[in-house]
Amino acid sequence: MKPSIDLILGTALWAWTIPRSQAFKLLDDFYAAGFRWIDGATNYPINKNTEDFRAAEGILHEWINTHGVRDLKVLMKIGSVNNLYTPENNLSPSFIQIIYNEYLHLFGEQLAEIMIHWDNREQAEEIQATLEALDHLRQDGVRIGLSGIKHPAVYQQLNNSFNFDWDIQMKHNLVYSDYSRYAAFHGSPRFMAYGINAGGLKLPTASYRQDSSTAVRNVPTKKYQELVLKVASTLENYNATSSLAPLTRFNECSMVYTYYSPDIKGILIGPSKNEQLQSTLTFFQQLQAGQHQELYQQLAALSSND
Repeated sequence: MKPSIDLILGTALWAWTIPRSQAFKLLDDFYAAGFRWIDGATNYPINKNTEDFRAAEGILHEWINTHGVRDLKVLMKIGSVNNLYTPENNLSPSFIQIIYNEYLHLFGEQLAEIMIHWDNREQAEEIQATLEALDHLRQDGVRIGLSGIKHPAVYQQLNNSFNFDWDIQMKHNLVYSDYSRYAAFHGSPRFMAYGINAGGLKLPTASYRQDSSTAVRNVPTKKYQELVLKVASTLENYNATSSLAPLTRFNECSMVYTYYSPDIKGILIGPSKNEQLQSTLTFFQQLQAGQHQELYQQLAALSSND
């Protein structure tokens, strides 16, 4: 039986293509549906506008205070020092403690997890110091994780002295996956998948808005046209033989592929509209009920990741 999987609301586009008022509405519906995990990062939104640095977490903090919520599970990724989409970061012990204290002030006991974000370092001594700082956070009861790590094997080797039960965020979709790069961590449900729609890909019959995720992130949709056509053909054949309600969106295929992938613990979603959120929540319930396992095998056969 598939282990329980968390659905996590992402905030990467808040204060960018998703204004404060819409983020509030998304949070309202997500919370009302019983979900509690929220994903953030110090550099959200990464829109290269310095005035918006840390704006997404500000929206979340404001919503919490407005509604008096006390039972969220907030996951914050730390290290980046700007939102200019550069690799510049600070993972020194002193900085980790400073930013951790700031998030404790913002979210209190709702701060459930801290993840190291975008670490390109390979030097064992520097990473060792980072892990020692994280160990102090773990002693406070906060879960520890990794996201966007260039040399995960170094972390794994050094972890022999710490025994962190890492959670790991990875980009994982039909087009691309970091799962193989984290081979040293395979074998247990620890992975939280993001980017599951490959930047917002759609089936051939759908169109892309100028303010869509694919547009603002410059996703090369033409590059993936062949795969999208194969997914559409697979979906058509699946619908023709399945007794379940027909699937009609690339997002649904993405959810199926991610949900049944190995070692998945959580799925990050980034809806911009409440209609998208409600559709995702409804479909997630179907997956929890064990539907569409056969489609996963067919999609996995199409993916370059398998």
